Amino acid sequence: MSRWVILRNRTRNQSFVVRARWCSSFACKLRGLSLQRPIPSGTGLILVERGESRWGTAIHMVGMLFALGVVWLDGDGRVVDVCRADPWRIYVPQAPARFTLEGLPEILDRVAVDDVLDVSDADS
Repeated sequence: MSRWVILRNRTRNQSFVVRARWCSSFACKLRGLSLQRPIPSGTGLILVERGESRWGTAIHMVGMLFALGVVWLDGDGRVVDVCRADPWRIYVPQAPARFTLEGLPEILDRVAVDDVLDVSDADS
């Protein structure tokens, strides 16, 4: 069973950012969104690492069929980097992160570096 979470921007009065699938297993993180059709607007994937790292939260866009908006968060939910990621490239955050949020590029309009995001279960 997949776990879904809602991310809201605490810095911007709890405005909705995205509904994302929680992805903490190695297989889930390796596959990511590769070789899939574009995801629906307002949805995404959040890759979860055990600790904060730059290289541990780097992403590859091998096999991607569409661009992503990528948001890196530290363990406290603070946005440490953002970028538009195009297919067939590798991206490394500018600062250590624990979470990598992937969605359509439109999510970049809802967050900025130093914003703080809250995560809650989608079912609550």
